[in-house]
Amino acid sequence: MERFPDRLLNGYRNFMSGRFNEQQQRYKALAETGQKPKTLVVACCDSRAAPETIFDSGPGELFVVRNVANMVPPYEPDGQYHATSAALEFAVQSLRVTDIVVMGHGRCGGISAALDPHADPLSPGDFIGKWMGLLKPAAEQIQSAEILTAAERQRALERVSIRNSLSNLRTFPCVRLLEEGGKLALHGAWFDISTGELWVMDAATGDFLRPGI
Repeated sequence: MERFPDRLLNGYRNFMSGRFNEQQQRYKALAETGQKPKTLVVACCDSRAAPETIFDSGPGELFVVRNVANMVPPYEPDGQYHATSAALEFAVQSLRVTDIVVMGHGRCGGISAALDPHADPLSPGDFIGKWMGLLKPAAEQIQSAEILTAAERQRALERVSIRNSLSNLRTFPCVRLLEEGGKLALHGAWFDISTGELWVMDAATGDFLRPGI
């Protein structure tokens, strides 16, 4: 049998002697009473952009779903497998979160793939290619803007993708009804891996601004 990675075991030991030891009662309470996070974060599975780290959150504070390029697909009750939609359904209908944050980040590999029409599939299934097809119309528009540099196209699509996911969220009846009733708020955010800057989307204009921190 293959040996479990030492770096993970060492990390676990540090966790047990550090955070778990310091918050043992909180973990015990969460185990006994269940989780009651108020915020769902849809984030990218990129190892450099973990929401729990960026928002300095403790156990039980965030319900996080991560996928390639932090995307939310449109509502499609077609009987197929929908991991992100299932997590969204659970967060909204069971956990009763009051906020949903779609958080993108700079230098996103999925966004880069969406902007490269000649990218070769990584496997015969081309799962990434099909997933990023959700952004094909926006990617084609941004690609046609010759005045933009490659880096500007990348950042533009990273942020357009966030707005696109927020629009797709509203195609879910439960989300739309709760938002209209003032019981659920949707937010967009973009994290710069290089500088650590967080940009928050203005709900009225769609622009991304630095919050006054």
